[in-house]
Amino acid sequence: MGKLILVRHGESTGNRERIFTMMPVELPLTDLGREQAREAGATIRRLFRPERVITSPYVRANDTGKIIASILGLPVEIEDRLHERDVGSFKGRPYESMMEDPAYDPMRPWLWCPPDGESFEDVKGRCGPVLDRLAKTHADREIVVVSHGGVMMALWAHVTGSWEKAHVPPNCGIVVVEHQFPSYHPPVVIGDVASADSTGG
Repeated sequence: MGKLILVRHGESTGNRERIFTMMPVELPLTDLGREQAREAGATIRRLFRPERVITSPYVRANDTGKIIASILGLPVEIEDRLHERDVGSFKGRPYESMMEDPAYDPMRPWLWCPPDGESFEDVKGRCGPVLDRLAKTHADREIVVVSHGGVMMALWAHVTGSWEKAHVPPNCGIVVVEHQFPSYHPPVVIGDVASADSTGG
């Protein structure tokens, strides 16, 4: 049985300021974010025996992955399609601003698509096949996958088949998915069981 160890990146400056940043690719970690990454790496080393660390190409996720990988003694590999949702015209605006869009339905937030951006359904369609490929090619291995809040929520929906109760982990929150591909076991939250109050980043 394989294990996908999914990790959200550490706190970024956008998370701290609660804005959809204008520079989503280059957004750096804060000092707290780097410390969170070190703690996540120590937790993973204690609980698991991963063989690979795969990250989103965005700086905040890639730097989180590098910190974790250094603790595990592994290299980092980049998977381009694991980047965070494109929020389109909402870049630079506060997280809460999406509530002001008449097209936003708080009962089905995964369907909301910001102008010139992606819905969470779009993210699931982009990232779900990546997870399937990793599960298929690492059937009996443990691998770490570092991405973003929105991506992790979409991956939760992908493996469970439902958006209901999809979990958004806090920064450096860990979710483990055991699998016997093509079947996924229910995701297990490690440590912090409270969902974050936003999916920004």
